[in-house]
Amino acid sequence: MRRALILLLALIGCGAQGPALAERLVVSLSNHQVLVLSNFVGEDLVLFGTIEPDAQTTARASGYDLVVTVTGPRETLRTRRKERVLGLWVNVDSREFVRVPSYLAVLSNRPVGQIAASETLRRLQLGLDNFLLTQRVGFDLADTVPGDPFRTAFVRLETQAGRYSELASAVRFLTPSVFRAAIPLPADAPVGSYTVDVKLLADGALVGRANSELSVSKAGIEQYLAEAARNSGLLYGLATTLMALLTGWIASIVFRRD
Repeated sequence: MRRALILLLALIGCGAQGPALAERLVVSLSNHQVLVLSNFVGEDLVLFGTIEPDAQTTARASGYDLVVTVTGPRETLRTRRKERVLGLWVNVDSREFVRVPSYLAVLSNRPVGQIAASETLRRLQLGLDNFLLTQRVGFDLADTVPGDPFRTAFVRLETQAGRYSELASAVRFLTPSVFRAAIPLPADAPVGSYTVDVKLLADGALVGRANSELSVSKAGIEQYLAEAARNSGLLYGLATTLMALLTGWIASIVFRRD
């Protein structure tokens, strides 16, 4: 009995030493499921939320900062570096990025670099420069410094393709405790589950956190074709080949010169 009491007190002491978040975040998405049809051109989801301080928290004169990080399905990609050799552009080196987000959006109410110290931003993975992007370096898996040329090139290419973004004005405070954020999904948004991580900061420190999820899935004929290509590859290949031959034959008849 005495040993159990000592263990219980030790666990309570350990819990008391952990970081206690004073504010409670309540968030909700305008749509938790996005259906991709043939006419899908992208969609802007809206994240609403409120900040609920506890009874012992006094009003913060400096206000709040909010950073929303949206990550899509994980995938493994490779970045290659080309150089001109004897007049030809050839691949001279490459780097594999292992299980990185296929979609990554960082939304905030002001530039992330102004919200907290660089050490805090790195620890909380706030911003594209601080988000963990695991790379295969030799036989090891690790993330490198933000200035690494392969990492910089990878983020730049994903940003140009519209899959990575960092928007410093996407979060708006409607009142000191009510906010909204616009989450842009491109027309080629990857299919799968997305995680929405909301971090609330005050005076450069984390004071609240909440999470939500959404899914992007194909529907209609797109879903049928995707399932056919995945589950019946041979039949799907034969069907598309016959369709191409039939289309070519019909075109030759329509545009035939007599």
